[in-house]
Amino acid sequence: MRKLAGMVSALRSHHLLAAVAAVIGTISTSGQPAMAASCRADASAGIDWSECNKRLLMLGGSVLDGADLHGTDFTYTDLRGSSFNKANLEKAKLIRTSLASSQLEGANLIKIEAYRSDFSDANAENAKFNSAEMQRANFENAKLVNADFSKAELGRADFNGAVLTGTKFTKANLSRASFTGAKFTGPIDFSDSFLLLARIEGLDLSAATGLGQKQIDIACGDDKTKLPQGLTKPATWPCPADPEDD
Repeated sequence: MRKLAGMVSALRSHHLLAAVAAVIGTISTSGQPAMAASCRADASAGIDWSECNKRLLMLGGSVLDGADLHGTDFTYTDLRGSSFNKANLEKAKLIRTSLASSQLEGANLIKIEAYRSDFSDANAENAKFNSAEMQRANFENAKLVNADFSKAELGRADFNGAVLTGTKFTKANLSRASFTGAKFTGPIDFSDSFLLLARIEGLDLSAATGLGQKQIDIACGDDKTKLPQGLTKPATWPCPADPEDD
């Protein structure tokens, strides 16, 4: 009986040690949870890379449709030509990241940090950029149909040649943003947006909503700019040359 009791006690100790080892295995030496295995996995549709460090990588052409990229750090990473359709990038870091020619249809980019990032020629139809930090971001020739930039910081952003039908800029900061050659065949919402020195030369804004006279008076238009009914062009446009800097 003593021998049997000893065997039971040893078995219990073995299970206890295994459980302790399993717990320790989930803690890094810094006392923080260890990196999830998915952070080391290759890019794939539906992958969970949330909160992962993906800085300074060459990931062009990746397929990340439906992926969980919440809080992922893609700073300085090359993601050109990748697919993020319906992916969740909320609060992701995309600082100086290239997403040129990428697919972002229906993607969640709420509260991203994307200073000087490149979205040129991307398709971000129905994407959400609410409250995003996107100063100097490049959206040249991007497809932004029904995209939502409400409350986004878009100072000096480049929307030259972009397709903006149905795009929302409600309460967005668009100071010094450029819309030269932008295209839209339907409504575009500028309600309460800040348009200080925004370049709207040559634009037909007659179908735009939310525009007020004070917004127009501080923007940069020209003789070809068309305004919604009830608004008038200022006698002079406050349009100094926009200095190039780094």
